[in-house]
Amino acid sequence: MESSEQEPGTQQPIARDDRSAPTVAVDLDGDTARVTVAGELTEAARRPLVRDVTDLLLAQPTLHRIDLDLRQIAFVNSAGLAVLVQLMKLVGPRAIELVLVEPPAAVVRPLQLTGLWHRFTISETEDSAG
Repeated sequence: MESSEQEPGTQQPIARDDRSAPTVAVDLDGDTARVTVAGELTEAARRPLVRDVTDLLLAQPTLHRIDLDLRQIAFVNSAGLAVLVQLMKLVGPRAIELVLVEPPAAVVRPLQLTGLWHRFTISETEDSAG
């Protein structure tokens, strides 16, 4: 018996990881790169973020810092936290500092709950007031 209607009293599961990948923009200024991420930080974020950071590492031998601008992140799940850890592991061998820029509560709370908060450098931007 196939039906597209849902039976009363049942809930449709929410599949957050099925959403499209977040937008990622990369700006380079000398030996510092700013990677701006907007949307949700889930498994869908892994491919674009890892690809862009890997491209930076290959193309910029003098890179010393990556500012990961997370101000536009609305949701983070465990896969999104794993992406952040993977990025930290990618840049670590080259002694590149990975800085989380103005992470919103949606990012801060999961990092705190998992004990990862103290593993990352957190920064506020100079232009955050206006």
